[in-house]
Amino acid sequence: MGFTIKLPNGVTGFYMNEGMIPPLVDEKQFKQLCFHFAAYNGGKVIGFSPFQGNTNFYYAQMDVFNRKFFILLNKYYPYLACASVVEYERILFMDIPPLFDQFSLYYQIVHEVDLDISASQMLMSELNKAELKQIAYWKPQNIGQIIFNYWD
Repeated sequence: MGFTIKLPNGVTGFYMNEGMIPPLVDEKQFKQLCFHFAAYNGGKVIGFSPFQGNTNFYYAQMDVFNRKFFILLNKYYPYLACASVVEYERILFMDIPPLFDQFSLYYQIVHEVDLDISASQMLMSELNKAELKQIAYWKPQNIGQIIFNYWD
């Protein structure tokens, strides 16, 4: 789908020490782009995720194209995806091509088929020890549960 599966250091939101924290993706820009997308397509933004220390992603709830869905953005890397459901330990990913076309200038789009790849098939070599420990504890089923997680 054009996304090369790469799990860079810090993508999970865990790191060994303060010097290893990846820079945060600009949340304000994400919100502005969501409002622009909604207005451009005759929809609306229903809300944004409040800051939560136990997630590694931002999300916006949207009502566009006569359907409700979520746009997710990893907090540390510009990985963007869509979902029909966002609940603790349960995210159902989906593709919305018009959204991807409009956001692809700003973010790396991660398609549903890529997010559903088994976590056991992933090369974890760039992840740090703290991330590997969390993966061993939480046992994510797919790459989507690593890139977008509720681990604490």
